[in-house]
Amino acid sequence: MRSRLFMNNRGWVGSAVLLGTLVLTAGSLVTWKHASARKADAAAARQPEPVESVTLAVARARQYRPTTTSVGTVLALNSITLRNELPGTVRQVMLAPGRVVETGTVLVALDVSVEEAELQAEQAQADLAATTLARLEVLRQANATSQEEVDQARAGRDVALAQLTRTRAIIARKTIRAPFQARVGISDVHPGQYLNEGTELTTLQGVDAAANVDFTVAQAVAAELRPGEPVAVFAANDAGPLTARIVAVDARVDPTTRNAMVRARIAGHAPAPGASVRVEVPVGPPTTVVAIPVSALRKGPGGDHVFLVVPDSSGRTRAHVQPVRSGPVLDDEVVIVSGLTPGQRVATSGSFKLREAVLVAGDSSR
Repeated sequence: MRSRLFMNNRGWVGSAVLLGTLVLTAGSLVTWKHASARKADAAAARQPEPVESVTLAVARARQYRPTTTSVGTVLALNSITLRNELPGTVRQVMLAPGRVVETGTVLVALDVSVEEAELQAEQAQADLAATTLARLEVLRQANATSQEEVDQARAGRDVALAQLTRTRAIIARKTIRAPFQARVGISDVHPGQYLNEGTELTTLQGVDAAANVDFTVAQAVAAELRPGEPVAVFAANDAGPLTARIVAVDARVDPTTRNAMVRARIAGHAPAPGASVRVEVPVGPPTTVVAIPVSALRKGPGGDHVFLVVPDSSGRTRAHVQPVRSGPVLDDEVVIVSGLTPGQRVATSGSFKLREAVLVAGDSSR
């Protein structure tokens, strides 16, 4: 029994020693951890706050006029489908596709050999009628003939001259000429081919220093447009906008689409006739808006925002998130509908790496 009590006392002492050792070790670890944390905090306090380098821009006020977009078609100022007025056999063809021809250039000549023979006969008849009239007028002065015979001779001469004029007109109508300076389209006409009246020969597109653009807009927009107002025309090659000015607004509104046709004129080089173009049409009066560089606008789950750069209480500049509502893009700027006022500084290049209240350092981009 003594031996059992001794063993129990010995076990209790061992457990107490082990527990004390654990407590002492845990206390040492806690003390070391607190000391390390204090040292880390002290070291962090001695480290300078990080500064992000960005480019700054100043929000500015600019004039802006809302626009609507329409699809237009380019039209030459002069454009026709060339057809023959009279039937006949083709004698000569001068239709070279793509060739620019001057006013009066012969394009297609039909055979006029019969008409030319008739013209010679009628010319002889006219000469005889003129000679007969002259002889009778001399006789009339001598009272050797009646006035009736003189009048009949004069009428005969006039009829002969009219026949000459008619035959010359037929010959002219069988010689098809360019009515204006134009570029020739594709044709399928050949010498020796017989053409019925009204056969399509080719198309002629006027070569002018300007071109028209026809497009449609809603009736409410058309009501606000006036001749002389500018519109921007964009061709399919993504080149810069071409300036055109409105020349006419159709007085009639389409009852099906409720749209009205508008015609504008491009001065200078224009796309080929028939080309499709995009037209930006002004809507409403100009207004003053706030604009910033496109690179300053950030997109996020919470919506559009920018980073305002303002000094804090100690005079150091910091970035702050500013929610905004953006509008259309104008060249390299974006319109800010609400959230900014002119004169405020925003971060542009490098704004992607900013966060709320971070220190910033940057140069102004403008």
